Amino acid sequence: MDLQLTGKRALVTGGSRGLGFAVAQELAGEGARVALLARDPAAVEAAAEQLRARGYDVIGVRADTARDRDVESAVAEVDDRFGGIDILVNGAAKAGGGPAKVLADLDDEDLRSEVETKVLGYLRCTRAVAPQMIDRGWGRIVNISGLAARRTGSVFGSVRNASVAAMSKNLADELGPHGVNVTVVHPWLTETEGVRAMIRTGAAARGVPEPEFAQGLAVDVSIGRLVQPAEVAHVVTFLASPLSVAINGDAVAAGGGLVGPVFY
Repeated sequence: MDLQLTGKRALVTGGSRGLGFAVAQELAGEGARVALLARDPAAVEAAAEQLRARGYDVIGVRADTARDRDVESAVAEVDDRFGGIDILVNGAAKAGGGPAKVLADLDDEDLRSEVETKVLGYLRCTRAVAPQMIDRGWGRIVNISGLAARRTGSVFGSVRNASVAAMSKNLADELGPHGVNVTVVHPWLTETEGVRAMIRTGAAARGVPEPEFAQGLAVDVSIGRLVQPAEVAHVVTFLASPLSVAINGDAVAAGGGLVGPVFY
């Protein structure tokens, strides 16, 4: 299937590793020009070089999405290099939302940090790129959230991810008539570098093989294993394409199928 992404210009935040890097690789493989954005200048440039070595048109841009001026400068830089941005994938956030804590141990500053980075960070980036998408009459904004929005276990994880979904729906209703679709992708545990490190640590602490520990983490997933970053990236890339026009304001689960709850 031709996703009609050749020549489209994409900005992927949190693009130096994990899901962001996988999404950037998939978009570039479909012919898009891609700007990776991350806080660490060395890491983002190294990630961009990996993709350039494969023949892709990719640049690295340094910015902290918790800072307005950083976001504005980064968008201006991508505009200068690419001549505009057609696609925004927001993924710059701490994975998982932190460990589960009981009420007495919750720290208000932790929630403020989560909202500043994931909710307001996504909003800053959207605010910076939306005007040009509106002017051109076309754009795609995909917000990476998480299935903690749909289950308990982490108060702050649920709050931040549900907030991203609510924000996205509001923006979709506003921007949709201008040709700009806004959607949400909810991964679950995905086998990124961070999760693999967690598996190694957990397996060693329990004295069990890593595959056995990983299988235990996947017990709530109906496909029976952890989802790979590239598999989430396939979903994001479709939503970033012109073919996804019928999906706007909705959240798409990409966690391998959580066992139990029915969403309709």
